[in-house]
Amino acid sequence: MIEVIFLWVLALIWIIFASIQDLRTREVSNWIGGSLVIFALGFRFFYSLFSETISFGFFYQGLIGLGIFFVLGNVLYYARLFAGGDAKLMMALGPVLAFSDNFMINLKIFVSFFFLFLFAGAIYGLIITISLSLKNFKSFKKEFVVQFRKNKKKFFLGVLLGLIVMILGIQESLFFTLGIILFAFPYLYLYAKAVDEKCMIKDIKVKDLTEGDWLYKDVKVKGRTIKATWGGIEKKDINDLRKKYKKVKIRQGIPYVPVFLIAFVVLIYIWQFGLWNAFW
Repeated sequence: MIEVIFLWVLALIWIIFASIQDLRTREVSNWIGGSLVIFALGFRFFYSLFSETISFGFFYQGLIGLGIFFVLGNVLYYARLFAGGDAKLMMALGPVLAFSDNFMINLKIFVSFFFLFLFAGAIYGLIITISLSLKNFKSFKKEFVVQFRKNKKKFFLGVLLGLIVMILGIQESLFFTLGIILFAFPYLYLYAKAVDEKCMIKDIKVKDLTEGDWLYKDVKVKGRTIKATWGGIEKKDINDLRKKYKKVKIRQGIPYVPVFLIAFVVLIYIWQFGLWNAFW
């Protein structure tokens, strides 16, 4: 058990550091995820090599965890749900989360962590966006109306579909629940769009730009167009922008690394205090 506790402490130190960086700068350095992988796998390898009670399965399970979370991190990145630093941190947790030498148990741990992450992320994101919408209520309200007018047909279609499913689900609670979700989705979509357009946009001095920042819109400079892409701007783009502009608009994301910390701590609590069997 001492070897698992070491991995917990190691990961907690890295995640806390990454959380502080994300909250302060809205970005996570790539070296954080990479170094966590090296330390976690290195520890697993040498502990397996020199321990008289632990087999090399302890190391192999870490490799399997890395492989699974490498795929998961890439899926989330290319689905544009994660930035690069977040995806690398997710990958790095794979070698840590393999608490057991049994693959099926580890698979359950991986699934549990992911669902805890989604649940914590939903609550965390809702709290952050509500606070932002209240802070910028006037502009948020106007943008909500604009988004409603732009998406009026889709909105009413979604609400109508939700009502139909709820009516069909009067005799079946599962369909009724699905209907409520479908009914609420158009409202949540307009809410998210309004927050994104009016609460997540910031004017920033060009001298303060960093690699990976997301431009709000395409910017023309020196006969070329710097695209507002998911991958963010590069060093060359920043140098070109500095020659022409003093300020640009960027789209800020929500600092999401604290969700990793919440999900990881809850997972440790469930595992350590015998609540695991309640879920599996």
